[in-house]
Amino acid sequence: MINNIDHQATLKRLERFSRFTDSSIGIPFTRFKFGIEALIGLIPGIGDLAGLILSSYILFEAQRLGVGSQLKSRIIINMLIDFVGGLIPFFGDIFDAYFKANTRNTQLLKRYLSESANVGEV
Repeated sequence: MINNIDHQATLKRLERFSRFTDSSIGIPFTRFKFGIEALIGLIPGIGDLAGLILSSYILFEAQRLGVGSQLKSRIIINMLIDFVGGLIPFFGDIFDAYFKANTRNTQLLKRYLSESANVGEV
């Protein structure tokens, strides 16, 4: 059984990972940030596949934490939206910078763990 301390450590790792992949690079004089995944997506052909592989880390952690299939399905759907959207020439690169699938998936997992902890306290 994975305890609350493990949950917190995992969430911190995933938040750092999401920030790196989705919002680690700021555009000067704006509030807009994008991450390494959007840059990798600029590489034709393999960039979006590499982003999909990177995104699977959150799914791996969700599996390790024992989350249900419904949440894992939502994570996979976000991964696929990001992947397929990124395949569109030019607009896909812009989409990658805005969609931020890793941040979305980390937030889904964080909400799930928070709700699970609250249910366990009842």
